[in-house]
Amino acid sequence: MLQHWIAAVRPRTLPVAVAPVIVGTCLAWADGYAISLAVMLAAMLAATTIQIGTNLHNDVADFERGGDDPSTRLGPRRATAEGWLAPAAVRSAARLSFSLAALCGAYLVFTGGWPILVVGVLSIVAGYSYSGGPRPISYTPLGELFVWLFFGVVAVAGSYYLHALDLTPRAVIAGAILGLPAAAVLAVNNYRDLDNDRSVGRSTFAVAFGRRASCIEYALLMLLPFVALPALATLSSVWGWLPFAVLPWALLLVRRFWSDEPGPRFNVLLASTAKFQLALSALVGAAVTAGANPVA
Repeated sequence: MLQHWIAAVRPRTLPVAVAPVIVGTCLAWADGYAISLAVMLAAMLAATTIQIGTNLHNDVADFERGGDDPSTRLGPRRATAEGWLAPAAVRSAARLSFSLAALCGAYLVFTGGWPILVVGVLSIVAGYSYSGGPRPISYTPLGELFVWLFFGVVAVAGSYYLHALDLTPRAVIAGAILGLPAAAVLAVNNYRDLDNDRSVGRSTFAVAFGRRASCIEYALLMLLPFVALPALATLSSVWGWLPFAVLPWALLLVRRFWSDEPGPRFNVLLASTAKFQLALSALVGAAVTAGANPVA
């Protein structure tokens, strides 16, 4: 039973939620603001529970819409579709996860005020709307944009604001950079599932624009961060070049995306893309803090 819940939670995707909180916190520290460990942990927990709630709701919602046929699915097996977990139980777990996110958010609102309330409400609504409602985001070409915005720009900028009670262009730029490989994780998923998604009426980016466009999309999502890194104004220090250490990895993943046949091998590529996003985030965080001289 436990392994079925783990499968439904999709732990391979959770670094995408944690990484931007780390970077936003590092940026605030580098800019001289005092860092609260409690706030950072609460932000991480809120982001993680929103991601878990989104994954659980996606698991049951896709099953109920007929979008997860175990006989044709190329991706990891889904708990509800396989009959491992009852739909009502998965739906309740999703609600519980969103509720835990709201509880963490209440503390963060006390710290950051109404801007954090707006961010929190929009994030939970977006997490639910990804698979729910009359027009789920996952059934449109906007999925990657949704991930880039909420797991990049909003998450990094929001985490920065929690400590600084202010916002800088650099925090927004950092979020935009890290949201790109986060969106690439979804691009892998949608490319792998293109044929099945088309058969059940999904119109993801891959379905709407085809495999060639998806290859170009993935390459841009993985490589544009390195083009944008100079905008963080870290390259004047040797430490600022740290993120470029994973550029060869990005190129390798792009080559695999372009050359591998869509199928189970893309499950490994998806996990590797998520790990790449976490590694890039860690190096960006290290780059902005290593040469910083925060105010005591």
